[in-house]
Amino acid sequence: MSELAPGAAEPAAGSAQSNPAQPVPAAGAVGVVAPGRGDAAVDPRLLFAGPGLRGLADSALRHVRAGELGSLPVIVGLVVIWTIFQFQNSNFLTSYNLTNLALQVAATGTIATGVFLVLLLGEIDLSVGWVSGLCASVMAVLSVRHGWAPVLAIVAALVVGAAVGALQGSLFAVFGVPSFVVTLAGFIAWQGVQLKVLGRDGSLNLPDSEITKLTSTFFTDATGWVIAGIAVAGYAGAQLAEVRGRRRAGLRPRPIAEVAVRVVVVGGALIAAVAILNDDRGLPLALLIFGCLVLLVDLVSRRTSYGRHLYAVGGNVEAARRAGINVRALRVSAFAAASCLAGVGGVLAAARLTSVTQASGGSDTLLNAIAAAVIGGTSLFGGRGRAWSALLGILVIGSIANGMDLLGLDQSVKFIITGSVLLAAVLLDAAARRGRQASGRG
Repeated sequence: MSELAPGAAEPAAGSAQSNPAQPVPAAGAVGVVAPGRGDAAVDPRLLFAGPGLRGLADSALRHVRAGELGSLPVIVGLVVIWTIFQFQNSNFLTSYNLTNLALQVAATGTIATGVFLVLLLGEIDLSVGWVSGLCASVMAVLSVRHGWAPVLAIVAALVVGAAVGALQGSLFAVFGVPSFVVTLAGFIAWQGVQLKVLGRDGSLNLPDSEITKLTSTFFTDATGWVIAGIAVAGYAGAQLAEVRGRRRAGLRPRPIAEVAVRVVVVGGALIAAVAILNDDRGLPLALLIFGCLVLLVDLVSRRTSYGRHLYAVGGNVEAARRAGINVRALRVSAFAAASCLAGVGGVLAAARLTSVTQASGGSDTLLNAIAAAVIGGTSLFGGRGRAWSALLGILVIGSIANGMDLLGLDQSVKFIITGSVLLAAVLLDAAARRGRQASGRG
């Protein structure tokens, strides 16, 4: 075995050995722990920006060159889309229209949040649209025809969604049937089950109850400001906790300037959103539910071992299996969670329309859910993305649809533009992936 550099740790048992043909780096070289230093390593991929605004700018430029674009392209695209539609129709950025936009995107955005979990594995679920319609149908039938309490009917619908996802995930993970084929079969089959559940009438109207109040409830101005304050304080606390955690681990933390910029940007966006919503009817309950689900999925995917395993499987299945990760169970649970979130989206869609029909979950629901996750920055190749991509992506798609409706454009134009935006997002993802590979970040 080659001689270790001074201060370097002995390789762990079972880990890959260094290539003896390569020279051993000296102490203080990239990726090597130097004796007497406070940082655990000086690999630039493990370090944040240097001090000051110049350090932030250099760090951002380095990430862009390496293909680490994050949410920047979709945020820029969203600003461009809003600017264009505002110039075309001055009603686009009014509080009334933006509140309607928030209600329009909540249901499909929730479905897209579940799609994110499946895409993170490098897989696809083509059935989430009709699964959402099936769950909404189960809820409506139990509530309207059988007199179940609305809460129990909703819970039963979500259990059905989770069971559907677990079944499809098992066929994929245990029997090795490709996820594309399994969920394509589900795309056809669950539509038939939905028709069977609704019966001959084919539609059910929802009475004014706890179900319809999910999308007709708006918080008062004061409540909206309190929620925004809690969100900003929570985000700032999480950022500071990360700084303390990196210091305890011996890693260089984010500069305080970067933390301050992050808090100001996120806080400013939340405050602006609440101000706009309060100018109309107030913060919608449906939007709060959607936002909380996105936050929950983001915390689970980034802050738990389960979430890290999702990224690991999406990055390299065989490596994850050899590391001891139960790949089968992980896949089944991810598909179950995706279908359960599809059920939540179906409930929100039914509450907004106050009815469930044979077309619930159909039309472009599936396409918009998948497109939202991809446009928002989730990689189709697996292992990369954030739950917030569902929120950003559905804002892009919803803004395009809403703006073209205001302009009275034909439905064909809407599909062409949405498809073009999706293609551009995929091309950008592929280009970013090549940039990461060229810079050694995979």
